[in-house]
Amino acid sequence: MKDDFFKYQAQTTSHPLAMSISHAEGSYIYDAESKAYLDFVAGVSACSLGHKHPKVVEAIKNQIDRYLHVMVYGEYIQQPAVELAKLLANHLPENLQKTYLTNSGTEAIEGALKLARRVTGRSEIIAAHGAYHGNTMGAMSVMGYEDRKRAFRPLLPDVKFIDFNSIDDLTWITRNTAGVILETIQGGAGFIAPSNDYLSKVRKRCDDVGALLILDEIQPGFGRTGKLFGFEHFNCIPDILVTGKGLGGGMPIGAFTASSEHMNQLQEAPKLGHITTFGGHPVIAAAALATLKEITETNLISDTLEKEKLFREHLKHPLITEIRGKGLMLAIITHSADMANDIILKCQDEGLILFWLLFEPKAIRITPPLTISKDEILEGCAIITRVLDSISA
Repeated sequence: MKDDFFKYQAQTTSHPLAMSISHAEGSYIYDAESKAYLDFVAGVSACSLGHKHPKVVEAIKNQIDRYLHVMVYGEYIQQPAVELAKLLANHLPENLQKTYLTNSGTEAIEGALKLARRVTGRSEIIAAHGAYHGNTMGAMSVMGYEDRKRAFRPLLPDVKFIDFNSIDDLTWITRNTAGVILETIQGGAGFIAPSNDYLSKVRKRCDDVGALLILDEIQPGFGRTGKLFGFEHFNCIPDILVTGKGLGGGMPIGAFTASSEHMNQLQEAPKLGHITTFGGHPVIAAAALATLKEITETNLISDTLEKEKLFREHLKHPLITEIRGKGLMLAIITHSADMANDIILKCQDEGLILFWLLFEPKAIRITPPLTISKDEILEGCAIITRVLDSISA
């Protein structure tokens, strides 16, 4: 299997972890030798309810027995997609009422960028240095990390970059600007949260010049920060909300949500302004609906902040310079990239899954399932501490 993996399946690096997976359940992943690994990554924030959550599995099985794909997006009334969009609207501010379901977060970013241009009639997009919004050409155009973009230029024109958390840079947002796109909490850059009321000041600037504010909640969304959506912490409501990852319960999904007035502009001039074959797939929508119900009808969101406290209490070590982030979107910052690599690989040997962040090489990702237990948190923290002790010895 390992030989076939390298021979037939395209990899994204020359050195993938290449763990052969047997099965996964709850907070654990098991390899081909049935070794258990405590999962502190959750499929890079995607498996909000852990692995093989019974309510998600039940929803998938029930939908499979009814129908799979039947028609391209938006033509037929399919119950799982309608109920999912309605439930999202019920948990969002009044200006965020209509949702377009996609296959991934990066596709949702593409739709959001198109919508901002369509609504405003302008072309300029303002993004942030250090931003990550996906890897399709439009999403890459608003990625704030040149080393990952250079090989694929030319990208979209009329994109400008500002520094995240810089109030002075808000003057770059003008009456030429169609949309400002920001992550509510910057992910790839090292889980950097807004400070100094930054997002509300961006909101005001957008209002002043008639630009739309797009907030990328693909990673912070769905309870991970201790609120259903990260923007709820920061006194800022976007014009377009982009989500994905944690909504799907382990299934591939993305979405962008806006007002009916704005979203309806994708219907005319031209018709089919944004189209997808498999977006809103009934099986995936059923899984997402079950996931969203579980997150909103239980104590998972409020428990997230208590679990954050547990991590911060039990991850104190001279080799940790700080812990960034909020809720269960945390990043351990170490002294060097080599140290971060060493810790991640040694923890995997000890049965704990950690991972990297895209643009901050000194960071170690901690984004476990929201369902992780306090005992499992203590188990994982003990492994990290043992590895840190072995490195500093």
